[in-house]
Amino acid sequence: MSYNGKDLIGWGLKPGPWFKDAIAHANAAAANGQSEEDIREFLVTQRAEIDKMTEAREAAYLKMRPVPEGAEPLPFNVFLEPENQIERENMTAVVKAMSEIMRVPVVQSAAIMPDACPAGTIPVGGVVASEGIHPNYHSADVCCSMAITVLETDHDPKELLDKVQELTHFGPSKREVRPVELPEGFTDHFKDNIFLKGLENVARWHFTTQGDGNHFYYVGHLESSGKLAIVSHHGSRGFGARVFKRGKQAAEKYTKGIAPSVPKQHAWLAADEQGLMYWDALLTVRTWTKMNHFMLHNEIVQQMGGRVLDQFWNPHNFVFERDDLFYHAKGATPSHDTGFHDDVGKTLIPMNMAEPILITKHEDNPHALGFAPHGAGRNMSRTQFLKDNAPEQPSNIDVRFWTGKEDKSELPQAYKSAAQVTEAIEDHRLARIVDRVLPYGSIMAGEVDEFWKRKKGKDDAQSSNAA
Repeated sequence: MSYNGKDLIGWGLKPGPWFKDAIAHANAAAANGQSEEDIREFLVTQRAEIDKMTEAREAAYLKMRPVPEGAEPLPFNVFLEPENQIERENMTAVVKAMSEIMRVPVVQSAAIMPDACPAGTIPVGGVVASEGIHPNYHSADVCCSMAITVLETDHDPKELLDKVQELTHFGPSKREVRPVELPEGFTDHFKDNIFLKGLENVARWHFTTQGDGNHFYYVGHLESSGKLAIVSHHGSRGFGARVFKRGKQAAEKYTKGIAPSVPKQHAWLAADEQGLMYWDALLTVRTWTKMNHFMLHNEIVQQMGGRVLDQFWNPHNFVFERDDLFYHAKGATPSHDTGFHDDVGKTLIPMNMAEPILITKHEDNPHALGFAPHGAGRNMSRTQFLKDNAPEQPSNIDVRFWTGKEDKSELPQAYKSAAQVTEAIEDHRLARIVDRVLPYGSIMAGEVDEFWKRKKGKDDAQSSNAA
């Protein structure tokens, strides 16, 4: 006699991945002369054992924390202070997104900065401390950051902005000719890291490029001394985006194995061999991004015939390790000693192209997890802003768009009130303002081609403009 799935269902057994082996066993046992009763009894017992193992395995899985009615699974501090209906709606969306993150089993704490707005998995202006590294919590624009170079000798700011425009390269495309090259040997260790291997050319192609979106070059004078300064804002470009994509895929696979019910946008890597390799890749991206700022700054100063008086920088879209946890800052400026050797205790917080850039010192407010805003932030998407507004360029500064096409979604009106965010920084002691860079002019990418619609496979279809 030959058995099939219908026979097993008739015995009261439920179909599942084990059915194929069960049918094969039933037919083999029948061929060896076993009775149907013995075969059925064996399979029912086997199914019971399988159910026990399944229940034990499922009990061991990590799950999203339940939400008590009318409460949050874990508390988090919110430094948003809405002043109108649009800002209240923005805060509601931000709090809702962070509340979902607080259900993730390895997340321990969080905070929402005064410039926060909903965007993707974690709000821009959000900080999340976790036992694991969550690629989606830092996003594709790995190590988006600010950098400043103060010149010893003064120059005509227009000539300086002209030189910046000559040497920089905005937009999503790669760059064939660079004013400076990556240091020799920088990519030699890529072959030993699964998250870096094969990205040597991407790291080279995107070096000394600034991306699009809200990234910029800014020229101004220090309020304290009148010294001329260059400030740049950009991330790790296509190089960091590729590392993020690999980390995201690895995290989803890892999390599926230990917490299959956790939505994949919250996936993480534990601090084990693979997770630490990803962490090492992020640190390499950090080094690349800092060089991308300062090697171009230095070339600009050299060609201008000037001398550097001071330089410092800070990431505001990165992962920081502290107290055995990973702090994911998505558009949040560290305001504590990050442990990196190049942390000089000062940070840069921009507002918009027409406002001064704040220079701050660390406050390490524990209620804010040691972070401050990364800028003025938005209250609505670019699309919604342009639908509701007809912004105009400020007349008091030199406004330039590198592509030659104005990007109205980056004009000052698109951002929250600089005064409001600055007041929140001071009132909540998120950072200590010690100086300002007063604006002369700014260069942004401007409108760019929709690179994602180009033919698939082109190397320049990589961009980063998130934070």
